Amino acid sequence: MLDAKKLLDQFLGSQVPGTTGTVKEKAGDITRLAKDNPLATGAILAAVLGTKTGRKLAGNVATIGGLAAIAGLGYQAYKNYQAGKAPQTAPAASEPVLLPPPADSPFSPEATAAGNEFALTLVRAMIAAAKSDGHVDDAERARILDKIHSTALDAEAEAFIAEELARPTDVEALVAAAKTEAQKVELFTASRLAIDPDSRAERGYLDMLAGRLGLADGLVDHIEATVAGATV
Repeated sequence: MLDAKKLLDQFLGSQVPGTTGTVKEKAGDITRLAKDNPLATGAILAAVLGTKTGRKLAGNVATIGGLAAIAGLGYQAYKNYQAGKAPQTAPAASEPVLLPPPADSPFSPEATAAGNEFALTLVRAMIAAAKSDGHVDDAERARILDKIHSTALDAEAEAFIAEELARPTDVEALVAAAKTEAQKVELFTASRLAIDPDSRAERGYLDMLAGRLGLADGLVDHIEATVAGATV
């Protein structure tokens, strides 16, 4: 069975495929790899799909693993929203430090990790978001798959990505897979992590997804601000 947590870690986690160190330790290698092979940065899925140049996760967000990063960012946004705080739209003065959700929280990575299928849903959501600008045609898919072959992804992961790239986005299936409020927040957080919504198509996709998930506008604003503050 495809290990969805490992796949998320390869996209968002600390270990950089093709190197022996972490994101921060291998900054020089990342600059080179980002030019030669965007997927090898392990930074963000949009870079894999070639729709963006890719961003780096700031602070400790890049070192705690993909699933934990999504859960932690979602929890932070939800907690601030529930507390009635205003979204922090200005860049942080220092690198953000992402604290893990409490063990008994529905946002706890252990709660999500218990269901590999939902972790796969998060990967699907990131791919869907990155495809939302219509940039991935047959030629682009071929280019992406060529790059994937040169990375540390195993054959099963490669096949999964190829299948998801080829199939039409099923937003209803993504929404239906998010059963709890925490999962809805995490699904939107993962989608927002995958792209900088600087086109009408991408912005429209995220707005539509938030509406289908039934997320309050204020909560969406907090997710947007939290993700923006965690990336550079």
